[in-house]
Amino acid sequence: MAGAVTTVTTLSNEARPKHLTEPRPVRYLLIAVALLFIGIVVVLPMLTVLLEAFRKGWSAYIEALKDPDAMAALRLTLITALIAVPLNTIFGVAAAWAITKFKFRGKNLLVTLIDLPFAVSPVISGLVYILLFGAQGFFGPWLMDHDMKIVFATPGIVLATMFVTFPFVARELLPLMEAQGVQDEEAAVSLGSKGWRTFFKVTLPNIKWGLLYGIILCNARAMGEFGAVSVVSGHIRGETNTLPLHIEILYNEYQYTSSFAVASLLMLLAIITLVIKGLIEGKLARSRHGQ
Repeated sequence: MAGAVTTVTTLSNEARPKHLTEPRPVRYLLIAVALLFIGIVVVLPMLTVLLEAFRKGWSAYIEALKDPDAMAALRLTLITALIAVPLNTIFGVAAAWAITKFKFRGKNLLVTLIDLPFAVSPVISGLVYILLFGAQGFFGPWLMDHDMKIVFATPGIVLATMFVTFPFVARELLPLMEAQGVQDEEAAVSLGSKGWRTFFKVTLPNIKWGLLYGIILCNARAMGEFGAVSVVSGHIRGETNTLPLHIEILYNEYQYTSSFAVASLLMLLAIITLVIKGLIEGKLARSRHGQ
C-alpha cells in the first residue's frame, strides 16, 4: 500500500508543470521581482498622475477638464478613433479573410505591408503625409487650388492615426483564422451558402472574440497616438490638438495640474479599454479552448 502511495505521489509530481516544481524561495523571488517591476513601471506612474492631478483640489481638477481646449482635444480624439477604428476593422477583416481563405499571388507581400507600421517610426509616417499633402508637397498645390486641407487639419490626423493602427485587427485575426482553417466555410458552401452569407453565418461567429480584441487594441493605440499626429496636427489649440498633444502643451507651459488632470482622463480611457480587453481575452481563451 505504501509503495502504491509513493508511486502515485511520484507520478503526480512528474505530471506537474516544471515551473511549479521549482523551490518555493525561487517562485517567491520571481513573483516579487515581477510585482516590483509592475509597481515601478505601471502602478507608480499612475499614482503620480492621480496625485498631481488632484494636488490643488477637486475644483481645480474639474476646471482643467472643463477648459474649452481640453474639451476640444477630447472631442477630436474620440472623432479620430470613431473614424479610424471602423475603417481599420473593415480592412483588417478583409485582409485576414483573403490571406487565410484564398491562394493568390502577392500574399506574402500583403502580409509584409500589414506589418510595415510596426517597422516604421510614427514620426516618419507623419513626415510622409507632410511631403504628400503639405503646402510644398506633391499634392499640395492641387489641394490649395481646390480649397482642401489635409495636413494641419482633422483629415491628416485621421490618416496618420489610420496608418499606425491598421495592423492591429488584421494581426489579431490572422493566426486565429489560420488555425480554424477553411473546413467550416467549405461545408457551408457545399450546402448552398453564398459568399456573404457564409461570412456572416460561419466566419464571423468563429472570429468574433478575436475581432473584438483587435478592435480594442486598435482603439487604444488610436486614442494614445502621439508621434505621427504631432507631425501633421500643427498644434492648433482647440482645433488640431488631440489629448496627448494637449497634455504636452500644458506641461511645456508649466501648467502641471491641468496637464496631469487631462492625463488622468486619458488614463481613465486606457483603464476602461484595459478592462474590456481583459474580458474579451477571457472570452477568446474560452472560445479557443472549446475548439
